Amino acid sequence: MSGLVSYHAGLAAETAVAQLYARSGRSIAATRWRGSAGEIDLIARDGAEVIFIEVKKSSTHALAAEHLTRRQMDRIYASASEFLAGEPAGQGTEARFDVALVDSVGRIEILENAFAA
Repeated sequence: MSGLVSYHAGLAAETAVAQLYARSGRSIAATRWRGSAGEIDLIARDGAEVIFIEVKKSSTHALAAEHLTRRQMDRIYASASEFLAGEPAGQGTEARFDVALVDSVGRIEILENAFAA
């Protein structure tokens, strides 16, 4: 049963993060977008920029951050490249990778351009 609870908690976290981006004036282009390399939780647009967002939920923001692995980042990069191939400017499209950390009480911390660090 805990797997199902975790799944629904993850969906709720993704929905909350999508709402936060939408409220900040960014449109949500896709949720749970699936490419051949894997899934991207959320894709938003800020003008011409595409924002790829990985949502991580845990009891604390620090624990949530620890759940992002190098392998996941590589998978997200590959899927993002596939998504960008369909954009008018292709791979030249301005893009960034954010990580949204959600704690057990639903507080959200956005790490903008997190993969660049």
